[in-house]
Amino acid sequence: MGGAVGTIAGLLIAPRKGRDTRQLLKKSADALPDLAEDLSTSVQLQADRLSESALRNWDGTLARLREAIAAGVEASGQERMELQQPSNETQAASNPSVPDNKL
Repeated sequence: MGGAVGTIAGLLIAPRKGRDTRQLLKKSADALPDLAEDLSTSVQLQADRLSESALRNWDGTLARLREAIAAGVEASGQERMELQQPSNETQAASNPSVPDNKL
């Protein structure tokens, strides 16, 4: 793309006969479809690379998120068990299996 711009600028600035300049402009104009196709291909390749990279990053982020959720669920279950144990021990201490009058 930069080459095409440089060619056109050079043609317009360089002192040439009108006929020579027109021929060069025609050759440059004839090359534009090829330049556009090359540019389109290059842009498509870059877009594909970015898309693949984004998918890889998303997969990694999703895996880390799943691990974090699993760890949170596990920690929550452990905390619930720890909170329930003291209340069970307190109930056992306040309700002995042997009645007071038989001690």
